[in-house]
Amino acid sequence: MNEELIRISQQLPAWLWNVLIIVFSILLGFAIKIVLIPLVRKEAITKSSHSLFRSFIRRFNRLMGLLIPLLVFNSLLPVARFNMHTLLIAGKITEVLLIVCFALVFIKSIKVLEDYLYHRFDINKENNLRERKIQTQIVFIRKLLVAIIVVFSIAIILLSFDNMRKIGAGLLTGVGIGGIIIGFAAQKSLGNLLAGFQIAFTQPIRLDDVLIVEGEWGKVEEINLTYVVVNIWDKRRLVLPIQYFIDKPFQNWTRTTAEILGTVFIYTDFTIPVQQLRDKLTLLLNGHALWDGQVAVLQVTELRERTMELRCLMSCRNADQAFDLRCYIREHMIEYIRTTFPESLSKTRIVFDNNHHF
Repeated sequence: MNEELIRISQQLPAWLWNVLIIVFSILLGFAIKIVLIPLVRKEAITKSSHSLFRSFIRRFNRLMGLLIPLLVFNSLLPVARFNMHTLLIAGKITEVLLIVCFALVFIKSIKVLEDYLYHRFDINKENNLRERKIQTQIVFIRKLLVAIIVVFSIAIILLSFDNMRKIGAGLLTGVGIGGIIIGFAAQKSLGNLLAGFQIAFTQPIRLDDVLIVEGEWGKVEEINLTYVVVNIWDKRRLVLPIQYFIDKPFQNWTRTTAEILGTVFIYTDFTIPVQQLRDKLTLLLNGHALWDGQVAVLQVTELRERTMELRCLMSCRNADQAFDLRCYIREHMIEYIRTTFPESLSKTRIVFDNNHHF
């Protein structure tokens, strides 16, 4: 085949043959795009369930349009009629681009596998403790593998240049005085990375866990290699170093289960009939979709100088529903007290002694 190409190339001017090689490689990329883009659109339209083929097309459609033309161009370089200097430059550029493309192939392959595991362990259900546990590990491992692939790719690219070979070898092996100095300088970052390993596998927190941290209520939105992002209830983002969750105490409301008890405190006068309030709480919960039907309790938990503290306790399937149900119960219980027992709202008493003379 190469002999046939060489024979054909010798019948054409060198510049024309070189242009034909470049144009053929570019057109091949466009041809791949023309074939893959309709497949991507078709798969997007018929997206009813997970498909490895759909995931592969979605992740690789742009990359294939670059990788295959590069492979073809690289295979045609031996029959190209460039001068020696141009041939060396073209070969080196192609080599670097191929290394980058193959690194992207590995990264995209990891993401295809991640898509499958996300489908296999879907967190979009009520009792999703196992799924959140596995997805937390998947995210951390994926980010770690991507970081390793990037470092190795940079090292291989540097090794391909004679004057950069020492730098590439040092980056690849990670030894020497420079590595020790960097290790001391970045010991906090390395500590966070090791803490990330610990969190990924011991899992004091997981993706979508509900936390009380730094006095804020929120959900774990991201667990990165060195930091965690908590989505606060009012859409703010609290970013904390991952080491924080090893060194400092915090509340995890969904550590062992998504179920949670919601609490509402009401402060009234001592004269209020508690049993009627208990019956009203039961009535409100029985008609509400957010209550899971397990716990419905009203108790007198404190007597103070001027008020009586009542605690309404109710069980819910998850923390989001608990918050909404607590607001609902708080609103309707105080409305019931205001309209039915207005004289029992909390009050301050002043007693005048009629025997006292001014």
